Amino acid sequence: MTDRYAVIGNPIEQSKSPLIHTAFAQFTGQDILYTKLLSPLGDFAQTVDAFRAAGGRGMNVTAPFKLDAFAYATDLAPSAQMAGAVNAMKFEGDKVYAENFDGVGLVRDVVHNLGCSLKGRRILILGAGGATRGALLPLLEQAPASLVIVNRTVAKAQALSALAQQHGSLPVQAMGYSDLQDLAFDVVINATSASFASELPPLTRVAFAPGCLAYEMAYGKGLTPFLKLAQQAGVTHLADGVGMLAEQAAEAFAWWRGVRPDTAKVIEQLTIPFI
Repeated sequence: MTDRYAVIGNPIEQSKSPLIHTAFAQFTGQDILYTKLLSPLGDFAQTVDAFRAAGGRGMNVTAPFKLDAFAYATDLAPSAQMAGAVNAMKFEGDKVYAENFDGVGLVRDVVHNLGCSLKGRRILILGAGGATRGALLPLLEQAPASLVIVNRTVAKAQALSALAQQHGSLPVQAMGYSDLQDLAFDVVINATSASFASELPPLTRVAFAPGCLAYEMAYGKGLTPFLKLAQQAGVTHLADGVGMLAEQAAEAFAWWRGVRPDTAKVIEQLTIPFI
């Protein structure tokens, strides 16, 4: 019997999740049907209820419903609790198990796909929103030398720093952009939404240390203003979030189906060259 899964969001047409999970099913011989599900704003719970009643087994969750999914779940994994948001659900009877695989997907992409060890590295994250919050614990588990969160509103960065330090021994520093001054980092991650508007966070070239990895969480945007700045600073190791997208999807697929698919072909298919 074919098991049903979906990605829920609004809008949802842009989602690559059906392509990714259909490919994963083919790679692993799993019998699933994975579709897109557009939910009206304000009707998340009703939409999910109807999907479950029709036999749905699980869902990925995208904007703007990650907080709705957090409230809807009956059992929140530590990753979801730390992130304060949910990007994957699994339905078993009356139980709704919830995870957030974004941070794990990021780390796996950086470490395994890009070959960049994070142990002992100086990491800078731009932005203090949900994307950063979800990434903090997986990044800290890699034992970096330091981790700095920089944000226009310093209080938001400070709140995340305090939250992170409740879960790890490594001090997480919070700063405004002007506080960075001459500090340089081995890994710089853009977790802001600036690239969606073709804008650049107020960062200087100094932030990129020699041999730095510049990582843009947005994907499919080509050479964004952030990546252009890194390139102008002499950075040759540039990456966007396509690998993160594939890796978090693989984590969800393994959670649902008990087998982890290889991501290399999917990443290759979705990658847009930087030009």
